[in-house]
Amino acid sequence: MAAAAVAAGTWLGVQAAHRRYTRRTLGESRGLLAVVHDWLILLGLLAVFRVFTGESSAPAYALLALVPAPLLAGLCRVLTHRHLTAERREAHAVCRVLVVGEAGPLDEVVDQLAARTDHPYVVIGAVTVGGAEPRSGVQRTGVLEAPAGAALPGGGSTADGRAGQTGPAHPAPPDDGPAVLEAARRTRAEMVLVAPGAALTGERLRRLTWSVQDAGLSLALASGLAGVALRRIHPASVGGLNLLHVAAPTRRGPQHALKTVLDRVGAALGLVLLAPVFALLAAVIRLDSPGPALYRQTRTGLDGRPFTMWKFRSMVTDADRIRPLLAAADEQDGPTFKIRRDPRVTRVGRVLRRTSLDELPQLLNVVRGEMSLVGPRPPLPDEVAAYDSVALRRLRVRPGLTGPWQVGGRSDLSWDESLALDLSYADNWSLTTDLDVLARTFRAVVDGRGAY
Repeated sequence: MAAAAVAAGTWLGVQAAHRRYTRRTLGESRGLLAVVHDWLILLGLLAVFRVFTGESSAPAYALLALVPAPLLAGLCRVLTHRHLTAERREAHAVCRVLVVGEAGPLDEVVDQLAARTDHPYVVIGAVTVGGAEPRSGVQRTGVLEAPAGAALPGGGSTADGRAGQTGPAHPAPPDDGPAVLEAARRTRAEMVLVAPGAALTGERLRRLTWSVQDAGLSLALASGLAGVALRRIHPASVGGLNLLHVAAPTRRGPQHALKTVLDRVGAALGLVLLAPVFALLAAVIRLDSPGPALYRQTRTGLDGRPFTMWKFRSMVTDADRIRPLLAAADEQDGPTFKIRRDPRVTRVGRVLRRTSLDELPQLLNVVRGEMSLVGPRPPLPDEVAAYDSVALRRLRVRPGLTGPWQVGGRSDLSWDESLALDLSYADNWSLTTDLDVLARTFRAVVDGRGAY
């Protein structure tokens, strides 16, 4: 009983030390990797306690008793995350946010927050710097003074805030606190989110921070960095300046080498274990429609290098010849080509596509080093020809058998949504990201959403 009490208390202590129970973290993500991390720390601490106390239970018995901890904790986190996400779709469990800034930066912040519902922030008003109306449609609940010091046609300035009069070289910034606090009071805001810009920085921003925090409101600043994982950002203070250092994406090193080894070993093992399934699928495909069981196609891989990708055939044999005739029926808004009810797909092919079984032969591409288990989907050369400089960045990593597109909605996603997922993966890749995608792939395949 004493050992059980110590283990339970240590487990709770480890999670509390990592702030797993705080309002800012509880339910905000599935946190499965965090659970494994905490459990390994638990094992280490209990091993130390065992040495100091002389506890003599069998190690295998003790380890078996601790196995339910990560399983139950992981299940609770998944259920809590699903519950919280469902509540936020109904505008529950949210934080009322007042956004402050110039119209341009302010609109970018509002649009970004409005695009998703898996976060707690709901914008309920905006305080703009100057008279420009927000294009995002958010209600304007206040206006702050436009920046002083703007040059006038006659050579004067508005340094003291009055047109045509010249003021001091460094005038005191306007007091924005009362206007922002009044807007927060009327909208019952719980947090003020500042989108800094040319007109709202330096001493003016500092004084606004004092006013908001002295009134007991939460304050946050939008950094303007989009698509950068938090672990790549490191704050620093240099010469009185607060800086954000942004680490470069991981393109080489031990993690990258380990990914390559795991890819090839995992794919080779998959080919061996799935050989009977391959034979069965090949026979079914040949019986369903005339033609070979496998289909090969030139795709574009890492750094734009072409390679031959293998799939189980899910279409009629002359599908590539028919494709130009179906161009008018394309349902995608970018360079990709997708039709929800593509007439070229065979009966067996529809099942293969829905279950993603048609992708299994790409394990051979993974073994050969042309693809990875996880990564963006490999595009066709004619699709790459239509890429701009931004879209080309998705070719900086190896294409994958599964990836953010697979678990994010597949063909139901627009081109911009798919590209955003791929760019985020390419710039923020890590081994834990791959493990998370692989864990979510099974559910995506079973669900079948967006597979056509």
